[in-house]
Amino acid sequence: MIDRIEGHIVDVVGREIFEGSVEVENGFITAINRHPVERKSYIMPGFIDAHVHIESSMLTPENFGNVVIREGTVAVVTDPHEIANVMGVGGVDFMIENGRKSPLKTFFTIPSCVPATPFDCSGGVIASGDIAKLAASGQFVGLSEMMDIPGVLSENKEVMAKLAVAEKYRLPIDGHAPLLSGSALATYVSHHISTDHECVSLAEAEEKMALGLKILIREGSAARNYEALKSLIRSNPDVVMFCTDDSHAYELQTAGHIKKLVARSVANGFDLFDVLRIASINPIRHYHLDVGQLRMGDKADFIVVDSLETFDVEQVYIDGVERMRTASPSLLPIAINNFNRDKIAVSSLRKAVSGQIKVISLVEGELLTTVSTYSPKFPVENLEGDTSEDIAKIVYVNRYNNGTPQVAFCKGFHLQKGAFASTIAHDSHNIIAVGNSDIELAGAINAVIESKGGLSVCCDGKTGLLPLPVGGIMSDLPGKEVADIYHELDTRVKQLGCKLDAPFMTLSFLSLVVIPEIKIGEKGLFSYTDFDWIEQ
Repeated sequence: MIDRIEGHIVDVVGREIFEGSVEVENGFITAINRHPVERKSYIMPGFIDAHVHIESSMLTPENFGNVVIREGTVAVVTDPHEIANVMGVGGVDFMIENGRKSPLKTFFTIPSCVPATPFDCSGGVIASGDIAKLAASGQFVGLSEMMDIPGVLSENKEVMAKLAVAEKYRLPIDGHAPLLSGSALATYVSHHISTDHECVSLAEAEEKMALGLKILIREGSAARNYEALKSLIRSNPDVVMFCTDDSHAYELQTAGHIKKLVARSVANGFDLFDVLRIASINPIRHYHLDVGQLRMGDKADFIVVDSLETFDVEQVYIDGVERMRTASPSLLPIAINNFNRDKIAVSSLRKAVSGQIKVISLVEGELLTTVSTYSPKFPVENLEGDTSEDIAKIVYVNRYNNGTPQVAFCKGFHLQKGAFASTIAHDSHNIIAVGNSDIELAGAINAVIESKGGLSVCCDGKTGLLPLPVGGIMSDLPGKEVADIYHELDTRVKQLGCKLDAPFMTLSFLSLVVIPEIKIGEKGLFSYTDFDWIEQ
């Protein structure tokens, strides 16, 4: 444990930088002294991800922490919504227990929508009674994103009971309101919703801020909203936070975590203290986190960086203990899953098409989709795809039972051949796949069924696989190994013609019916506007 460290001290709260030393005793800062120092490094509060689904990294909390702590991240606010949809409360318990092994301070919010909607088929359920028990445990810092907008607007009894629990225990309630506007937005916010991380335009963010919402600028692997929202750093630094929401292991390993947003913001000319406030102080205060702000009497949670431009991390201290150099991956296998699906037959993927059909059309860099239409030149007994029109077959398969696969079509992947599949399919994490060959679609789907979870690519008789044995959505391997295998599969998908930055991450959101506009699920295509299934 450290007792004293010297350097250039970055006082984010006081908005000044001075030479001096930080005195530490029993994990707390007992004094901050001003005096000349020889060391050129900077001591500052550590970075915090204000909203992340750790499961989307495909890493356990422990191994996730071992990766991002090297980026100067000292804490995360995480919503274990994904594993809860697979395993219920048992999945949340696993995340908390494994999170205790992480070098980070890992704070959890209570999943509010498990399943996300009545239209989803998940492996777990968390009802208002479960939320009450979890809140009473004192282990949580908020109620996770409230996705059930129709339930809030109609004051559904169960939804209101969940919100009442949060109010009783004074837990901040996170929002999830993509494109919501006008009177509907005002009604939604009136139920004590406090944040939103789904803004895709400055106008949307400004309308939400005017109603009192704090805005999380999200830069994940599939959804990248920094460029659209970055002016908020200058105009509204008091009510903005940074988050990644969903980032895969390879991106975390190579592109970084919250630090990349800090360096990018400073390079863009934004005020250093505003940027650091957004990256550290704001989430601490909003969620009442037990994380130090580099003040006397605080927990000794801080980082040492080489410069105020690159922010390359030299040391990370949590509770006065140097953590970055001691972080090491766990090698113990983990067995926790919920997977009850037999392999599928190629014949189950046949889809006759005659006349005009609706198609899921991707929006690059967003979770949003739009509705397109497609008409084959003549009736087809089984349409596998049309590469000339960028039409590929998309398949949804329930992994909790042997229900009939749902088959539809999508546009935007630009696949020329082959198929790929994943059991990371928000939010219920059934199986989702895309391709233009039924044989290869079945091959990719059956590969992840056989491994009871994973990512796969199938083409020309060869199948690549990243097994995800932890709930069918996470690996028990160290971050570097997961990142390497993921990158190999990602490269193979792009060699099939895909032009997306993150094809697997994009695919994983095509069953998330609480994001506009058209998705695939248990009964086929789903319309967000109508909030119901589409008849075709």
